[in-house]
Amino acid sequence: MSRVHSRDTGPEMLLRKRLFAKGFRYRVDYRHQGGKIDIAFPRHKLALLVDGCFWHCCPMHGSRPKNNKEFWDAKFKLNLNRDKRQTDALHADGWTVLRFWEHELRENMEEVMNRITIALDHRR
Repeated sequence: MSRVHSRDTGPEMLLRKRLFAKGFRYRVDYRHQGGKIDIAFPRHKLALLVDGCFWHCCPMHGSRPKNNKEFWDAKFKLNLNRDKRQTDALHADGWTVLRFWEHELRENMEEVMNRITIALDHRR
């Protein structure tokens, strides 16, 4: 697990490159009391979080290892609880939170970009 990156993941980089190409400027790994935000627009209080299908238990693509079941069940539960705490803390501080599954970025980038553009327009 030491080789698993928490930032600059493939899906995150894909989204960041697309945002930059569209002229959006953002902060990466932005620190907030609720945790780190993958991609943040602090002035507009918009947080973009990219959830990996495996680590965040995607209902469509998430899989669970068969070995060491107790460890993985506990690990996934901690991840989901942390995600909820982070989202709740951001909402409490007035942030809009958009969470995207990694497969959404690969399969439906135009829809993702539309949701981000609408959220930014609404926050302005």
